[in-house]
Amino acid sequence: MAGLSPNKPPAHASAEDLDLAPLDALVARAFARASRVGAWQPMAGGASTRRYVRAHLSGGSAPSVVGMFVPDGAKPEEIAQSGATAARWPFLEVRDLLASRGVDVPAVHAEDTARGWVLLEDLGDETLAVFLAAHPERKEELYVGAVGDLARAQQALSTLPAGSVVAKRAFDEELVHWEIQHFREWALDARGTTLSPEDRAMFDGIAQRLARRIAGGPRVFVHRDYQSRNLMVRRAPPGSAGGVWRSLAWIDFQDALLGPRVYDLVALLNDSYQTFDRAFIEARLDEYARAAGLDVASRGELGRDFDRVTVQRKLKDAGRFVFIDRVKKNPSFLKFVEPTIAKVRASLARLSDEEDMNALSNLLARVLRG
Repeated sequence: MAGLSPNKPPAHASAEDLDLAPLDALVARAFARASRVGAWQPMAGGASTRRYVRAHLSGGSAPSVVGMFVPDGAKPEEIAQSGATAARWPFLEVRDLLASRGVDVPAVHAEDTARGWVLLEDLGDETLAVFLAAHPERKEELYVGAVGDLARAQQALSTLPAGSVVAKRAFDEELVHWEIQHFREWALDARGTTLSPEDRAMFDGIAQRLARRIAGGPRVFVHRDYQSRNLMVRRAPPGSAGGVWRSLAWIDFQDALLGPRVYDLVALLNDSYQTFDRAFIEARLDEYARAAGLDVASRGELGRDFDRVTVQRKLKDAGRFVFIDRVKKNPSFLKFVEPTIAKVRASLARLSDEEDMNALSNLLARVLRG
């Protein structure tokens, strides 16, 4: 729920260091007849500084609620980027935007952003990743749903309100290039694989040209981390004729910006936490192309764009996993480094007719043994 990944270890073992009084006040404000049952329970979080706690309620309209705490209130850098006031976080602005365009997102029961708290609907612990592990036979229908949701959302968000925080942020050349260099800094240099001056110059040149190409295309709404740990499965009511799940709710969307239409497709279908064969991915790209009304030529270019962004995104992810270990002291993501790099290699192989991609493939083959 709200950026949570139940299969990741909690960053904090308790909620004792948090001032929970503002959160209890939010419960009283949102649910006049409800009372909290037991203590606030800490919930597992990801790599961010956000903290989450859950409480069960009695006598109200919601059986449980989740409190999200952002240290020091709204992040100064988020306020600077958005131009918002300290009382309105990008998380809340993007949530409201998505809800207004028909995207399934958690409800906000109450907020006290001055003290760093938001009281959210509790969506449970079943991320797409968790649900899929228990129901692997549902894989295709789940991902058909996720791809369809994305295509519809991109269309619904093709125009944005004036002053939207999303419209003020973009995958420009500088950001894309920084993400590629994040791989070199952490997945190579930090692990003792320092490139020679010649290889460094080659890598830098390829990174710059790839960033320019990716950033130079048309831009659409991008969730930025649209993957199996950031989609929550809403269960269908017992006995429902529609199946065991009803919809997929989006979470962790506060960093949304404008970028390539394939970026969220890459995050979803080349998810570092899942593995799909190419036929499965191609089928989902076909579905997306039909939903987006692409012709045959555009569908072919979609696949190549998908592979180029896979190279960029997965290089960044591999570097990020090492960064989280070295800087945030959370080694739980290290097991995904090599599988993530394998996805890069596969996309590079499909782009071998491009000089830069062929050169990058050869470079990685030399410096990353195995």
